[in-house]
Amino acid sequence: MSTRTFPHLMATGRIGPMETPNRIVLPAMDMNVSEHGEIEQTEIDHYVARAKGGAGLIITGACAIAFPVGAASMKEPGLSDDKYIPGLKALADAIHAAGSKLCIQSTHHGKVARVDVANDRAVLAPNQPDYSYDMSALADSTREELGKMGAATAGKQTTYKEMTQEDIDWLIQTWADAAERIAKAGADAIEIHAAHGYILGVFLNQRDNKRTDAYGGSLANRARLACEVIAAVKARVSNKLAILVRVAGEEYGQEGGLTRDEAIEASKLFEEAGADAVHVTGWGRNPFDNFTDGPLPNKVGAYLENAAAIKEAVNVPVIAVGRMLPEISEKAIAEGKIDYAAMGRQLLADPELPNKLREGRFSEVRPCINCYLCVAENFFDDTPFCAVNPALGNEAVLPLKPASQAKHVLVVGAGPAGLESARVLTERGHRVTVIDKSDRLGGTMWFSTMTTPDNERLLRWFKAEIKRLRIAVKLNTPATVDTIRALNPDHVIVATGAVRPKPDFPGGDLPIVQTGDTLRAMMLGTATAEEAGAVLSTLGKMGRLSGVTKSPEFVR
Repeated sequence: MSTRTFPHLMATGRIGPMETPNRIVLPAMDMNVSEHGEIEQTEIDHYVARAKGGAGLIITGACAIAFPVGAASMKEPGLSDDKYIPGLKALADAIHAAGSKLCIQSTHHGKVARVDVANDRAVLAPNQPDYSYDMSALADSTREELGKMGAATAGKQTTYKEMTQEDIDWLIQTWADAAERIAKAGADAIEIHAAHGYILGVFLNQRDNKRTDAYGGSLANRARLACEVIAAVKARVSNKLAILVRVAGEEYGQEGGLTRDEAIEASKLFEEAGADAVHVTGWGRNPFDNFTDGPLPNKVGAYLENAAAIKEAVNVPVIAVGRMLPEISEKAIAEGKIDYAAMGRQLLADPELPNKLREGRFSEVRPCINCYLCVAENFFDDTPFCAVNPALGNEAVLPLKPASQAKHVLVVGAGPAGLESARVLTERGHRVTVIDKSDRLGGTMWFSTMTTPDNERLLRWFKAEIKRLRIAVKLNTPATVDTIRALNPDHVIVATGAVRPKPDFPGGDLPIVQTGDTLRAMMLGTATAEEAGAVLSTLGKMGRLSGVTKSPEFVR
């Protein structure tokens, strides 16, 4: 695994006038750190980390062409005024210095423009919607989460404005103006967003678009607005920018959404209008019900076949997104199914992923565990964070600085906090010893793989890192005064994790009642007979002796 090669992913590529050093793309992942439309250094640091990490093309998060009009957040970059050009130029210069190419994603959020709602502006739409979403999933949200979601629209109800020809002409002109600013800033490409429920995307599907004029009815009519935007941008920036168009290869969760056949025909029209590449995504139409269908799917290679079908119909490069793991991407490019692979959450988890692939260090790639913590923050108009990469959004802490003086550090606990502490301390030059009273690495993380198999990938990575860095580990070793004194550390880190007591209801303290902690302790060999009960304790001991409880697959 550590010597696996990825020659097709690492090959140079071309999109219109832009040549990329490889075929790995950072797709748009909103960071929500801009101030009043201005790109801030935090955002530049974030993208530069991925560029230095080897991604061939960096696509920014959504940038509003008419900011603040049509924006989903006051924290997204603006493209509506020349005053935004210096920030865009600073980003472009930094990306180029890091050896990558920059694409600015351009958007008008249409009916999901939360800033318009908050400021009592009617949102633009093809027509008045004739449906509402099932919001029952919000019953699982906390009061704090509901408050944060409501704050993005100031708690106001959405009103809609059916677009007139004047509105359409304004939108096309505004998009072309935004493209010209992107070119002046020195970026390499523009992505025109025609998916995910944004204005061009809702014109494209027949569930949202009920118009009876030249912009409604047939697919050619529904694609007309997007094609006119593409053509206007092409005319304005000529060969200065590559033009990418993002389209849903399919929409999910509601009858009348865009189908694959329609996406194929739309992509052909986009190419005729001037698109230099098609970026194939997907959209779960109700974000409160089927968000994991799209745009952030839980299935590996979720949109690959849709992208492959579109590639057969067009002559421009096709980019696939949707959990495109390196091994899936390499095979797809080698087979001619796609030309580029976009890896969003994977590059949030490990910005060095491309470099590691190129250098034959596949086993060192820190995996995304598909936990959705990062993208969930967009519901709350907040900055993403990552369960496996603490530096996300705080890239200024990287690279890790060597310690001024090497120390011996004892880490008590071989769970995720303990192993990450050990890894970081060792990378900085300290000598680390990890002890744990159980018989295996992982702690709660190991136990969590019972229900969340993706966590097993992270545990394998930690094990590989412990081996690579030659970190001393002592299992079946309780932390006692004598143990610690014998190891003679300079410092001790206690990373023994949380303790969850038995439930506070009548009978909850009885021996027959088990918690996640007691069951975990039984599996890991640390439970007493009193904690687990005589029968379970015996079964646990037999399982450990036979080795079966060390196999997550068997236990599942």
